[in-house]
Amino acid sequence: MRRRTAGTTAVVSALGMTVVLGGCGSTDSSDVTLRLVAADYGASAADGTQKYWDALVKDYESAHPGVKVEVSVYSWNDVDRKVKEMVDGGHAPDLAQIGAYADYAAAGKLYPASDVLSIRTQADMISQLSDAGQWEHTQYGIPFAASTRVLFYNRTLFAEAGIKPPTTWDELAADAAALRAKGVKYPYALPLGPEEAQAETMQWLLGGARSGNGYTDDVGTYSIDSEQNVATFDWLKDELVGKDLTGPVAPGKLNRADAFAAFADGKVGMLDGHPTLIRQATAKGVKFGMVPMPGRTGKAASMGVADWMMAFRQNGHAAQIGDFLDFVYSEKNVLSFSRRYGLLPVTSSASTAMSTSDAAGDKVLQPFLDQLPTSQLYPVGKTSWAAVSAAVKKDIGQAVAPGGSPVGVLTRLQATASAADSRDAD
Repeated sequence: MRRRTAGTTAVVSALGMTVVLGGCGSTDSSDVTLRLVAADYGASAADGTQKYWDALVKDYESAHPGVKVEVSVYSWNDVDRKVKEMVDGGHAPDLAQIGAYADYAAAGKLYPASDVLSIRTQADMISQLSDAGQWEHTQYGIPFAASTRVLFYNRTLFAEAGIKPPTTWDELAADAAALRAKGVKYPYALPLGPEEAQAETMQWLLGGARSGNGYTDDVGTYSIDSEQNVATFDWLKDELVGKDLTGPVAPGKLNRADAFAAFADGKVGMLDGHPTLIRQATAKGVKFGMVPMPGRTGKAASMGVADWMMAFRQNGHAAQIGDFLDFVYSEKNVLSFSRRYGLLPVTSSASTAMSTSDAAGDKVLQPFLDQLPTSQLYPVGKTSWAAVSAAVKKDIGQAVAPGGSPVGVLTRLQATASAADSRDAD
């Protein structure tokens, strides 16, 4: 069974975004070209995601001669902007696999997931991720790839310092001090630079939280300047940064990619990392371990991240979009993508297959898989999140800088979030 809209009218774009040759006004027409814009997960050109999509599309088209799929892959630096330009110009792709969906859902530009996915495929999605894909209680964002965070630590440096992995913030600070005494360049790498500061920030907020998910409270209202969040950044500023335990680069100028590269070079004692770091560190021969991120008094909730697939209404083709997505989200293809790029499956069937696999590459992802069902995601269902995330990237490093004021920075970010929420509500 399939829940689909029917009788949609094909739109022929002036730029050739969609071409229908076999009849108008029917989602069942033949000779349809679907356009997909996707993000690149490859660590190098040799492993670019274009190659993954090219192979998948070849398999799909061989079984669906009336449908062509053209995929354009862009770096994460460009892909969201490319899709926005296309949509703003009136030439939306049929599908986009990018970082956020809520703006397009709020503008009425997307199909609900139930209009394009088969019941079986939609039911197979991990519920934690499907729920995060909802805008106003309807799912528009279809999870495509996921990850969680753990504490990576350098086993060699820990052994030389005579320490064990921390389970609380106090233990983490003590370990960082011991690593510093041994001359480790970055005892704890704290990337609060503009590349991905919103992620590092959220993981620390979760570690200090008694309730809520870091950026918002239990009912989904922004609470960035809550007492518990201010206390978290006071601790970071006083106990890590202020005691010279985060390395020679100011946290506000240290980007995630540089922190990961330093870890792979053996210069970092510990940091908050996701699955991509496994391959990077292994390739450089670093002996590392992984444990849950510590919280103020014990194990912290893990931050989860999901990237999103979405289906645009503009060109119609709901039936063809849905058939293609059912193929993309088959257990075989979800596993293939996840294994190729070191990410977590977004479907229950593929997640179970990976969890029960004896393959070494699957086993190393088990700590991340264990955390996914209970992880906390960004408030991606808020159309204001993009603006709030940008503000966090720009300003949060100032909270731990010399002379910086955690309460001052968090108060300004809260004002930005509240204003963005108010604009979206108008």
